[in-house]
Amino acid sequence: MEIRLAECDRAETAARTNFSSLIDLLRYRATQQPNERAYVFLSDRGREEAVLTFAELDRRAHALAARLAHGGRKGDRALLLFPAGLDFIIAYFGCLAAGIIAVPMMAPRRAGARDSSVSIAADCSPRFVISSLSLMTTRPDIVERFQAAEIDWLTLDSPTGAAAEQDMQLAMPERDDIVFLQYTSGSTLAPKGVMVSHGNLLANSEMIRLAFGNTRGSTYVSWVPLYHDMGLILNVLQSLYVGSLCVLLAPVTFMQRPLTWLRAVDEYRAEVAGAPNFAFDLCVSRFRAEQMAGIDLSCWKVAFNGAEPVRADTIERFTSTFAAYGFGAKTFWPGYGLAEATLLAAGGRRGGGPVTRTVSRAALQRDRAIPATQDDDAQLLVGCGQKLIGERIAIVHPENRRRLEPNEIGEIWLNGPNVARGYWRNAEATASTFQARIEGEDDECWLRTGDLGFLDQLGELYITGRIKDVIIIRGINHYPQDIEDTVQSSHPALRRHGGAAFSVVDESGREKLAIVQEIERTQRHHLSIEDIHGCIREAVANAHEITVDRIALIRPGALPKTTSGKIQRNLARQLWLDGRLAELQTAVTETQA
Repeated sequence: MEIRLAECDRAETAARTNFSSLIDLLRYRATQQPNERAYVFLSDRGREEAVLTFAELDRRAHALAARLAHGGRKGDRALLLFPAGLDFIIAYFGCLAAGIIAVPMMAPRRAGARDSSVSIAADCSPRFVISSLSLMTTRPDIVERFQAAEIDWLTLDSPTGAAAEQDMQLAMPERDDIVFLQYTSGSTLAPKGVMVSHGNLLANSEMIRLAFGNTRGSTYVSWVPLYHDMGLILNVLQSLYVGSLCVLLAPVTFMQRPLTWLRAVDEYRAEVAGAPNFAFDLCVSRFRAEQMAGIDLSCWKVAFNGAEPVRADTIERFTSTFAAYGFGAKTFWPGYGLAEATLLAAGGRRGGGPVTRTVSRAALQRDRAIPATQDDDAQLLVGCGQKLIGERIAIVHPENRRRLEPNEIGEIWLNGPNVARGYWRNAEATASTFQARIEGEDDECWLRTGDLGFLDQLGELYITGRIKDVIIIRGINHYPQDIEDTVQSSHPALRRHGGAAFSVVDESGREKLAIVQEIERTQRHHLSIEDIHGCIREAVANAHEITVDRIALIRPGALPKTTSGKIQRNLARQLWLDGRLAELQTAVTETQA
């Protein structure tokens, strides 16, 4: 079996260079592996609920494409609104085959004041909304939200009839055609749609394959939502790219029963399964030995960790908890990515394990990464890998735009075929973000990521924060994720990954530190607000030598986050200033003057 897979992989090395689009790739899979299972969706109890072979996906996608081509034109946009399952994948490839630009989107909340769906629709002006009959039936509010005479609603449940005969008239997409718009996290009022082309996806898919060391035998297991680029590109599209099986669970299944994810890794002998950092913490907190009986995780080779800060203590806790079940110490694979670079921008190598480095916290505040000489000044950082094959990374001073040396902290800039085309109908933002130039160098364009970090002498990339999130108090830089980690370790009632640290300006014009923090659900009705405030202030003062001026404790789930679980600090700050975050006390507690 291994010899046959090796022969197939060698043959595909040459074939991959000839793919001009993802539809070209899908047709190749449907021809070479027609009856092999491409995708499996599991129920909340881990049983197989739906299956797609490569040939069936190709057939159903082209049948939908014929319907789309009959009512639309190349370049029209289609919102994809689906519950968890395999229908999203069919709709996505149906759009690609018809030349329609897909716009993946989370189904709007019933009463979501912070929902971005209307703003996204206004920005991309969709011609279609593609959904399922079940969602439209159970959520009539969604239909009302997008009512417009020029928008057609399509469901995969509708009969295709003779429309599929038009398949032969569909033009093959080209490498430079836009595949989909990936709307970035951040403000719900001014969303930016990243224009990702077939060429971008193929280039990044090859980068991911090389970094992961994937083959047709590299089964995936994922619960990450498909409207999120990690779920779509790093799982669904990468498994198609290498011709392997991808097993999917609903996000709610993971959140309610996280060990179901690990059981699926064992059952399907998956090599690749990853998620944002919080997911690994959740598995540890919900660990029950009786639920892991008989589980063998030794098949797991790449546990990618990204989309939010990667924590060394998370890696240590997860590894020690599941080592008894075969999870290897070098399985963790921290990476760095963003929508503007299609997805992945930096990573390690299979089996290399995480790279860590202890640096001086005081030096980080002065934008330098040097070894710590005292324990109370030490901070442990996790590297996010190195540049991908075919890509370049530069650390640049964000103001004077000069390239910085190793161990100097600056903005991360990228250059490579994975860098997307720009923002949809936003020339100004495209020019400032995608067409940056390094001072004193040639006219080559670079992507400004907005992220802060440094490269060491070996080229390992370390992320230290976001430019817009950095807190500057008395001229010293403080990274909010470090303060948030200190806060959440100060008292057992404070929820992990449920806090935001940011600065506010007082009446005298001075920057002050504010904390908004969720309380664990089980602690809400028997806690002392005063005690928690005291623990937070003492911990932050000891670890960071700054005073917390204002603290707001809020209910669990109230803090705004992106679809991948990242804290939206700027939005949290604005909601708090506007009084739209319900606090668990009658007034904000302030330090005495």
